Amino acid sequence: MTNKLVYTGKTKNVYALDNGNYLLKFKDDCTGKDGVFDPGENAVGLTIEGVGDVNLRMSIYFFEKINQAGIKTHYISANLQDTTMEVLPAKAFGKGLEVICRYKAVGSFYRRYSDYCTLGQDLPAYVETTFKNDEKGDPLVTKDGLIDLGVMTSEQYDDIKDMTQKITAIVAGDLKEKGLDLYDIKFEFGYDKDGSVMLIDEIASGNMRVYKNGEYIDPMTLSKLFFA
Repeated sequence: MTNKLVYTGKTKNVYALDNGNYLLKFKDDCTGKDGVFDPGENAVGLTIEGVGDVNLRMSIYFFEKINQAGIKTHYISANLQDTTMEVLPAKAFGKGLEVICRYKAVGSFYRRYSDYCTLGQDLPAYVETTFKNDEKGDPLVTKDGLIDLGVMTSEQYDDIKDMTQKITAIVAGDLKEKGLDLYDIKFEFGYDKDGSVMLIDEIASGNMRVYKNGEYIDPMTLSKLFFA
């Protein structure tokens, strides 16, 4: 089986497989700024040895659990030795869309809306969508914007929001069992040839903000605590 590189991403590369599926190769790069990890940043800020491996391990764990819950994902299988994951083909929404679910007012949410909330204030599984565009700082876009711009249908948006809140509850529940509190998490969704929405990309410590007893837990420490 020959692998053809089709996309070089910040945290993983994507290869086309002969069978029509795709292969994600996880890397040790993380988003951040000035050498400090930040899941909300748009650029690679640091490299942490082994982070690709733990991100894949966590992705496998959650994708399998989400599939079992009847929520559609692109996950097929994974190979920890190669740090790769085989996935179903999926089309991105527009030029790429990120979906964030927030349980706490922190990070960019707090920076934007601090006139209306306190730092760390509880949020009711608040869902927001941003276009993936580093130069424009991943601009926020509303449901109406996504529909009016032809990026997705109203039904697809509603599916994404519902799936996001259900998946976040699964992740938060498992973290809670280990004494960890999920503040926010970032997902990506795509759709198949029939237009059905599916969760794509990864579910890893590098895409979530987690605290323990009010203290922020960095991605590598989080992965170690999760699999301890």
